[in-house]
Amino acid sequence: MATPVVYRTIREQIVEQLRREVLSGEIEAGESLREQRLAERFGVSRGPIRDALLQLTQEGLLIGEPNRGVRVGRGPSPLVQPLVVDLRRRIEAFALQAIFAELTADDVGQLRSIVAQFGITCRTGKMSDVIEHDLALHRWLVERVGDAELVQLWLTTIVRMRLPYSRHRHLSEAHTEHEAIVEAIARRDPAGALQALESNIQ
Repeated sequence: MATPVVYRTIREQIVEQLRREVLSGEIEAGESLREQRLAERFGVSRGPIRDALLQLTQEGLLIGEPNRGVRVGRGPSPLVQPLVVDLRRRIEAFALQAIFAELTADDVGQLRSIVAQFGITCRTGKMSDVIEHDLALHRWLVERVGDAELVQLWLTTIVRMRLPYSRHRHLSEAHTEHEAIVEAIARRDPAGALQALESNIQ
């Protein structure tokens, strides 16, 4: 089993949950997010909710409106979408190339555990969980570099995408794509890993 990510604060937990729900489409573009309603949902005061909404607004996932709170952004236009995809590919390719030579057998074991958990989640079909476990592999690669600004750059790119699972007939195809990345890493094939990574990001 993959080691679960531990978030240090309530705000971080709320940020991650809302981010997944927006990226999966469970919270739709244009929908308003109200502090009081979210505070009741998460069982917290409005302070952590306000902080979480501010962070997601700064990331570009939400749009603030004077005297009207925040709403979910609609994502990039068809004109800009290819640029966003290209930026994400370049960030993750940079991360993979930066860490490839130092990856260990333990790292490969962690990646295989992440992918195995993704496969389990794909079978359940709950989209916010699918998003969480899909992004876990990609986030692991970026965070492995050890540069906080790179992680932030990746996050601000991710939130401008809507992950197009519609291109798959079955979610298991997304899982297979992740397996291909990890197995190329395991056999020490940087070109193959890079090709599999870039093919997965669309």
